[in-house]
Amino acid sequence: MSILVTGAAGFIGFHTIQRLLARGEDVIGIDNLNDYYDVNLKHARLAQIGEQTNFRFIQLDLADRNGMAELFAQHTPERVIHLAAQAGVRYSIQNPHAYVDSNLIGFLNVLEGCRHTATKHLVFASSSSVYGLNSAMPYSVHNNVDHPISLYAASKKANELMAHSYAHLYQLPTTGLRFFTVYGPWGRPDMAYFKFTQAILAGHPIEVYNHGQMQRDFTYIDDIVEGILRVLDRPAQSNPNWDGAQPDPSSSPAPYRLYNIGNHSPVKLSHFVEILENALGQHAEKIMRPMQQGDVLATYADVSDLMRDTGFAPSTTIEDGLQRFVTWYRGYYH
Repeated sequence: MSILVTGAAGFIGFHTIQRLLARGEDVIGIDNLNDYYDVNLKHARLAQIGEQTNFRFIQLDLADRNGMAELFAQHTPERVIHLAAQAGVRYSIQNPHAYVDSNLIGFLNVLEGCRHTATKHLVFASSSSVYGLNSAMPYSVHNNVDHPISLYAASKKANELMAHSYAHLYQLPTTGLRFFTVYGPWGRPDMAYFKFTQAILAGHPIEVYNHGQMQRDFTYIDDIVEGILRVLDRPAQSNPNWDGAQPDPSSSPAPYRLYNIGNHSPVKLSHFVEILENALGQHAEKIMRPMQQGDVLATYADVSDLMRDTGFAPSTTIEDGLQRFVTWYRGYYH
């Protein structure tokens, strides 16, 4: 009756496993521990989990077809939380093949494992990046997302389509979660808030893109994990009212669902930097830059479906969340 969590040493995976173990679940965590960012941070996260009787960590790459098949055959997880992926919008422009290996081939191996072991629920990470050129705000899971502007976004859209096909063919209950700019303690060093903190404390200037006019729906890690667990405990079901003449992308006659998971409160980047400066007690020297390739001007999550179906409600303000991150950062990096 175990739960498999992929990306166990990652930011969201680490926090999710801690919550699962705290409520008594048996967890198997896998991660390939790649060097996309500081591997020491990944090892430190795993060390925080420690050796527990109801947790086992296995170093494994999603793209290892035979290894993934053996993993599922040996452990037959009841439920799967798939969080592993090659992340990053800008890195997908530099190294596109990494996204195919991890996000497409790797996800196929997860789907095949779930199919052959009759997994009762697959919850997988999608991304707000799939909204691409969509301009209607807030972003709704009921709108089509057919115009991604980065390979990363395209790979996440592909995951949603692949998951639906398996839900339809094999009646595999599958739920996709479109995460919106997750932040907090033990976060990813490639994220803006992490790099800003590092630079400000070192007395270095920070690069602020689009002259600080971008908006992001920053979502604190504890709120994200709460949403994941609420969805996990509610396997996707078919929508009996689904109409093929007017297809709703968020549901299906198959056991398939999509949800946004965000704070439902976008913050302008310039204001975000001000809040971070206050939390650090230091002023940032800013270098204003134009918009970067692959970026979108704003993200804003409509989370009404998730609230209706699971009772999810984000509760952490950006001020509290950034202060908690800064406290962790100062402690971890001394």
